[in-house]
Amino acid sequence: MDVAKDTRKQPDHTDMDEDSSHHNFSIQQATTEHLHLAPRIAATMEESAKARGTGIGKRSPETIANYIREGKAVMAFHRDGRWAGFCYMNEFDNGAMVSNSGLIVAPEFREHGLATLLKKELFDLCRKKYPEASVVGITTSPAVMKINTALGFYPTAFSDMPRDEKFWKGCELCVNHDILKRTGRKFCLCTAMRFDPTVKVVSTERAL
Repeated sequence: MDVAKDTRKQPDHTDMDEDSSHHNFSIQQATTEHLHLAPRIAATMEESAKARGTGIGKRSPETIANYIREGKAVMAFHRDGRWAGFCYMNEFDNGAMVSNSGLIVAPEFREHGLATLLKKELFDLCRKKYPEASVVGITTSPAVMKINTALGFYPTAFSDMPRDEKFWKGCELCVNHDILKRTGRKFCLCTAMRFDPTVKVVSTERAL
């Protein structure tokens, strides 16, 4: 598969709060040194889902730990050492597709643009590890949709998501799973988004 020339806009961090700048945060690929954070990450995800009252599939601490062990996760830390954020990738359909999932930012660091930095770091890692794969995700978050659009994703049908059963297994613990099940995986409250390296997408969104 040929990879099209990258026409994505680079994120503009000049309007971010000073506390969320690159100078104050370290964003890095997670390692086994971070395994002790898995329970906290899982708990933060669950608390966020309850607060929003909408679809965030639960992840167990062991599931999160497995992504860390496999080198598929990205972590963010404040300069004072506090954990600040997390997200991970997973491959499907024999590597033809890779997901960006599990984005979570610690409550004290929200609303300052850290989600954008995490998503960009994970996206770059996905492109490096799987250069010919489509990058996909499903979300109910307008903020995540905006970040994805700036990275070159476009909204698409659920039929364009992976056929691999393990992709959909993550939806089973979501409060909206009954909608997905009743519609035969054709519709849900989430929006499906996809980055296809063979398709050029010109974003109309302001650079993030």
